[in-house]
Amino acid sequence: MGAYTTIDDSSEFFTTTLYTGTGANQDVVNDANFGNFKPDFLWIKNRGNGSYGSHIYDSSRGARGLHTDQNYGNDPEQIASGTVVQTFNTNGFRGGSSSNIYNILWINGLNNSYVSWQWKINGGTTASRTDANISSTNQVNTKMGMSILQYSGNGGTGQSVKHSLGAVPEMFWVKRLNGGHGDWFVYHKRMGNTKHLHLNTQANAATTSDFGNYGPDVNDIFVNNTGTCISGETYVAYCWTSIQGFSKFGSYEGTGNANGPFVATGFKPAFVMVKNIDNSGYDWAIMDSTRTPNNADGQYEWLWPNLTAAEFTDGDSGINMEIDFLSNGFKIRTARGELNLQSTFIYMAFAENPFVTSTGTPTTAR
Repeated sequence: MGAYTTIDDSSEFFTTTLYTGTGANQDVVNDANFGNFKPDFLWIKNRGNGSYGSHIYDSSRGARGLHTDQNYGNDPEQIASGTVVQTFNTNGFRGGSSSNIYNILWINGLNNSYVSWQWKINGGTTASRTDANISSTNQVNTKMGMSILQYSGNGGTGQSVKHSLGAVPEMFWVKRLNGGHGDWFVYHKRMGNTKHLHLNTQANAATTSDFGNYGPDVNDIFVNNTGTCISGETYVAYCWTSIQGFSKFGSYEGTGNANGPFVATGFKPAFVMVKNIDNSGYDWAIMDSTRTPNNADGQYEWLWPNLTAAEFTDGDSGINMEIDFLSNGFKIRTARGELNLQSTFIYMAFAENPFVTSTGTPTTAR
């Protein structure tokens, strides 16, 4: 048996930060990894205002927001209005510069509450890959299992793009950046290469040829002219592979009752995102251990990346959305369709602590 984990301190590569908006030019400090955490993949959501969806930024593309609840590309309106992340700092990021109190609500509205999920990859350093059907510009960190790819479509079918992970991607998202609107195409290993989800919709897994009917391999992902490889259009792809003790991209079968499944991850989760892949009409759902630090307190707090909706607190209107984070996985305690119909669910999860460190020290549940 190999080492329990190669990442003893998950805050070296992933952290969640809560902050209150100041109105303009705020430096949000994450305090992760002893103050040495410059984010490369940044996901921000206004927790209290249901009119403002979540935005994704990355250090490869620079200050260009992508809406997870919409099919927009790089958002020129938000760039022009100054609501974007201005800089990635060594210990966080700087919020937008706009003085317009409505525009700034996306990421830094005065007295608004926000959550920012942050991943550290490679400091914005990229490399060109020309050894595939399509050339790409890649930022990668094989230790934490994530890469960011930028490429232009050539109109071909089953076209290879190097992902640089050195392992088979288990989940990846592809988003068109220009040429009009385009959905977020989501690949997950549980669905295989002939189906996809859209991050920006409730839809169940749909039969598709958008990955060229080829599953990713240790070198490449595959894209197609039906949506992920349109000629002349530019794309970004975010790719992940599981890293023992740090991240997991898996699936589970729902029970349809409040005594739901236990899902083993090999670590105490800090972040879990779940999607029902069999039934349309159920949102993506995100929970993290920063907004909800304790189990069974009646205050489980959820966000939906495909909606603009404000944070939902368990127990609102008598609705329960309970999930317990344990030392080596998570336990579903609801029959809600977003988490636990008699259906198949996929998830992505990142660690707060590994179940056992590389030196054999165990973690504990919340």
